[in-house]
Amino acid sequence: MATYVLLHGAGSDSTYWQFVAPRLRERGHEVLTPDLPVDDDSAGLAEYTAVVVDAIGDRAGPILVAQSMAGFTVPLVCERVSVALVVLVAAMVPATGESPGEWWSNTGQEAARRALDECEGRDPDAEFDPVATFLHDLPPELLETVLADGARRQSDTPFEQQLPMPAWPDVPTRFLLCRQDRFFPADFQRRVVRERLGIVPDEMDGGHLPALAHPEELTARLEAYRVGAGL
Repeated sequence: MATYVLLHGAGSDSTYWQFVAPRLRERGHEVLTPDLPVDDDSAGLAEYTAVVVDAIGDRAGPILVAQSMAGFTVPLVCERVSVALVVLVAAMVPATGESPGEWWSNTGQEAARRALDECEGRDPDAEFDPVATFLHDLPPELLETVLADGARRQSDTPFEQQLPMPAWPDVPTRFLLCRQDRFFPADFQRRVVRERLGIVPDEMDGGHLPALAHPEELTARLEAYRVGAGL
């Protein structure tokens, strides 16, 4: 049995993992899904990290799975916990010394997003539409539920703080990108992952939120990573 620690992204909570966590538990694993204090203006990455570390407690060798913005929490958690494996899912990959607010311009994310929108016939200057950007591949009934539940407010605090990142931890790391991700386009992620982690990312179909849109495949990918790491 392994311990999975599943970290949600910005403006979200542990319900993001509502279809993946039960599938992993059915396979006999312990699964932790801490709620990060994303809507707390007094909380930055240090506080996010403390929540994760407290949730892990004295458990040894967890598998840390980070979605989107949670990639910034990974190096800080790994400074305090002996993590056996890191899996980044459609995630931000911080460079040494970089803060979350600097990541966007440093990586060229906005230019990559605009280029993809133009290529696929969307207006890059249109008002932000969460359905078009994040939820476009959800089944209609699930989309209705997600829209009814609404998103959590994401505080700007982590992006405004100057909390430079330590070097990426010496922990086996896998990256899974989503080919139809409209927020972090696939070509953009291939470049960033190569430049910052020195690895070739794995790929699956789907948009930015695969735990909602493709939970069965994502679960299978996580389990394959675990087995491949000998855990």
